[in-house]
Amino acid sequence: MDEITSTRHNPGIDPVLHAWGWEIPVYLFLGGLVAGLMVLAGYHILKAGRQQEKVSYPYAPMLGVILLSLGMNALFLDLANKPLVWRLYLTFQPASPMSWGSWILLLVYPALIGAAILHPPERVPFGQRLLALVRSWSEWLHQRPRLVQVLGLANLGGGIALGIYTGILLGAFGARPLWNSAVLGPLFLFSGLSTAAALMHLLAMVSRSGTGAPFADVALAGVFRLMDPAHCKHVMVRADASFLTIELAIIALWLLGLLTATGVHQQAAALLLGGPWTAPFWGLVILAGILVPLLLQFLELAGRIRHSAVPAVLVLIGGFVLRWILVEAGQASRWS
Repeated sequence: MDEITSTRHNPGIDPVLHAWGWEIPVYLFLGGLVAGLMVLAGYHILKAGRQQEKVSYPYAPMLGVILLSLGMNALFLDLANKPLVWRLYLTFQPASPMSWGSWILLLVYPALIGAAILHPPERVPFGQRLLALVRSWSEWLHQRPRLVQVLGLANLGGGIALGIYTGILLGAFGARPLWNSAVLGPLFLFSGLSTAAALMHLLAMVSRSGTGAPFADVALAGVFRLMDPAHCKHVMVRADASFLTIELAIIALWLLGLLTATGVHQQAAALLLGGPWTAPFWGLVILAGILVPLLLQFLELAGRIRHSAVPAVLVLIGGFVLRWILVEAGQASRWS
């Protein structure tokens, strides 16, 4: 007991070997997923504005509002002093990633809600009066093309900021060498884009096959009111293949950067290259979450096999496991 106390390895005292639980990986995953949905929505809003035609993109913004709220709840559960969370919004500290993240999370809500108002669902199981009001707002927005473009830019920029921030949040912890890399921001951004494309691909397949449930049919009618699910499926498969390829390249650069840095960074990389997280990282993230979906998607695009939900499900699982491993392995890495 004296040795444990003198070396300060007892719980709650520096160095804390494990401070974050399941809430942070869930928050990082949902935040990255919403960032991807925002980028996709913003891109299609701007593209449709240039073509002077109705926006024809998966109805992602309202889904993003719901998922981001769930992620914020997970983050709130992790806070030690929950009643004091409002203090984050009394000031802005440019040198603090936490301060940046707090304001980004707050500012993306208006962008998401504005994009959702652009194309309300044709019908809802309840709230018809509210739907009529939203439709009037939608008409007002469509009469102002410049404001629509502003919404597109807000979603595109907000999605990029949110996606990069989820990686910078970890990269700012210099005491954890596994996280101490500038490429975590781009890695989380493209991982979020790949999971967002996978989710829309999955919903397109559900919409095309039919659910038989009235409430689900209404919800999916809102998601794909302006885009043929078959067309959405093809577009999202191509987009997801591109995002996964870039994500794989960034992971390679991240590992290479660790292996060519200091001895402490090499020890951190060893956690994924022969250490306790090797099997889940290479098995669930690299193989099952990236390489297998890439192979299946290329075969689908080439017409060799039929479209299936398997690649999309694997990408979503791989995106979550990537964040879970980074959080857990990063807390185990330290300067010594």
